[in-house]
Amino acid sequence: MNYESLRKSLKFTTIIRKLLQAFVKPVSTIIIMSSGVTKRTPMVQNGPKHLVNGIDLDSSFNIPHVPLSKHMDEDRFIGGGTDITTDEDSKTVDLKGDLHNVMLLIFLYILQGIPLGLTGSIPMLLSGRKVSYKEQAIFSFVFWPFSIKLLWAPLVDSMYVKWFGRRKTWLVPTQYLIGIFMLVLSSYVNTILGTEDTASGKVDIILLTFIFFMLNFLAATQDIAVDGWALTILSRRNVGWASTCNSVGQTAGYFLGNALFLALESADFCNKYLRSEPQSEGVVTLASFLYYSGIVFFISTTLVSLMKHEKVDQDVDSNQGIADTYKQLIRVIHLPSVISYAIIVLTVEVAFAAADSLFDLKLIEAGMPKERLALFTVPMVPIEIILTLIISKFTAGPRPMDIYLKAMHYRILVELLYVFVVWLSHRVQETTGHFPLYFYGLILASYALHQVTVCGMCVAQVAFHAKISDPIIGGTYMTLLNTLSNLGSNWPATLVLWLVDSLTWKSCQGVTGSCYSEQEIQACTNAGGTCVTTLDGYYIEAFICVVIGFLWLQWRKHKVHQLDALDKSHWKCL
Repeated sequence: MNYESLRKSLKFTTIIRKLLQAFVKPVSTIIIMSSGVTKRTPMVQNGPKHLVNGIDLDSSFNIPHVPLSKHMDEDRFIGGGTDITTDEDSKTVDLKGDLHNVMLLIFLYILQGIPLGLTGSIPMLLSGRKVSYKEQAIFSFVFWPFSIKLLWAPLVDSMYVKWFGRRKTWLVPTQYLIGIFMLVLSSYVNTILGTEDTASGKVDIILLTFIFFMLNFLAATQDIAVDGWALTILSRRNVGWASTCNSVGQTAGYFLGNALFLALESADFCNKYLRSEPQSEGVVTLASFLYYSGIVFFISTTLVSLMKHEKVDQDVDSNQGIADTYKQLIRVIHLPSVISYAIIVLTVEVAFAAADSLFDLKLIEAGMPKERLALFTVPMVPIEIILTLIISKFTAGPRPMDIYLKAMHYRILVELLYVFVVWLSHRVQETTGHFPLYFYGLILASYALHQVTVCGMCVAQVAFHAKISDPIIGGTYMTLLNTLSNLGSNWPATLVLWLVDSLTWKSCQGVTGSCYSEQEIQACTNAGGTCVTTLDGYYIEAFICVVIGFLWLQWRKHKVHQLDALDKSHWKCL
């Protein structure tokens, strides 16, 4: 379980809030939790207007997609979001006339979630192919596009064919390209993964990384277009439901491409639960899943292109130039307070990199079936919903980063628990792939404790971002802060994956030799010896990360408190 997946799960809070709002009682404002960011339904008020880039509805990565024309009262921008109240805010939510648009948005987000979930499942498949962790590190770059889409989001917003539609100009060709990628890849994926009867049988990790990086690049571009369309396809009174569509759709798509795919791809799972006669393959293969997913993308994109017309909303589709957006970002980056905060978010995740990046892979290496491990994440969803609702009550005050620092202490300790679980997995395995019941309970308990600490840090950070963002350019500001946070999670993950093999101590038992390279391993095996791991590099990295975590607290704790106490004037772009 990593930080990015938790950030993604925060948006489930929206569903709870929306249900309460729609079926319990009307409330004065519609609260939207996107990327864990609480915001109000954008409304147009009388008075001076400022072009504000809208906040991306994606839970993990906020990008300034849509220029919103709205007026914000600074004095109301406190803690949880921007409080904008109008007469329309107080109306009861009514989906009449918008239900078909809500269903379309959910379906588009499901499509977006499928390649994301499939990408998340590839490291587990690679683990079964015995690829090195350096190769896993190379593949980890495929997760970067959603963190850096800020670089091209303004282009998607500003360049379009007017007669075809601002969002469809990018949505339709992007989804067609995703479909093409999937269909073509379905014919070659077995060769790329080395699962066919080829001479080498090796994984072409460079080609695989390039293909899935481009697939995620297209998915990120589709996300920009869908998030922008969500603000115009719904009537003004229901625009807050866009976040709920994102929550339900993307999570469902991720589940289809990850947990469900891994379960149906596993021959053991299918033979045990779905078949009467055992077979050597699962119900689906990666190739067949890609093939049928590509067909779904083609058919659905064609239907959307022909049957759904895009309307223009001048308030939401105001034209803010590309240059203006980048100028805003440069002004924010040059603020001393933002520079100090950037140092914090770009370094803090080093303390948890080993646990977040290697824990699941090490359990699979120890013999845990990948499909079973994927299904273990399902019960974490309601836990995350409840935790978000509870913790948000404590982070709504003027000092949300107090919770952030407290949670960080416990999260570092949970990393030691993860080390113990990995160590224990090599000693309690009854037969290959089978563990005692209490061990599964220990894994679930470890996940739950990890979620408590991660959720505490994430919700507190989101509240802090909402508190400090300059309301004049709120979307751009929030986007930059979240982009920095995401990059702060990505680079340590890639680094620990790259180094773990180098830090692992191995010896060749039975004959004289070493086992630190593929050639030495092959030589040991040919000589009749066996390569044995004497000290796993994961343990070394985990303890180094723990030490770095406590040293980081001594180094940056005071600075975090200082930034949390700064007046809003220190965060404004003048």
